[in-house]
Amino acid sequence: MNCGIKRKDGSTQQKESMSVANPTKRDIIQAGFQALSDTLRLQIIELLQSQELCVCELCEKLDVKQSKLSFHLKILRDAELLCARQEGRWVYYQLNLAKFVILEQYLAEYRRFSPILPSRNCCDAS
Repeated sequence: MNCGIKRKDGSTQQKESMSVANPTKRDIIQAGFQALSDTLRLQIIELLQSQELCVCELCEKLDVKQSKLSFHLKILRDAELLCARQEGRWVYYQLNLAKFVILEQYLAEYRRFSPILPSRNCCDAS
């Protein structure tokens, strides 16, 4: 999925994402979890689960000013968790599900390969 800003005429404006030109899987995972570590950004993600929304709709639903929302949207975009398309003067956001799949697969590895063992005191003499 191309996550530049898509314009109505079909052209795409690419945005710089992550600080690494060719991010590794670890870079993607780290950026994704850092972006998800804020309550407002989680609320944005939850709103975008079911539909694409423009900035004004997000501002209204979250009751935040556009400047604050733009700051958080940039973090989510830089982590490539969101895609944007421009229609006229409005920018619409949607989830970049491919990046969420990478995060989900990362967490699934722990579930699959790490049996849940009963806890023990670390200082027990065995």
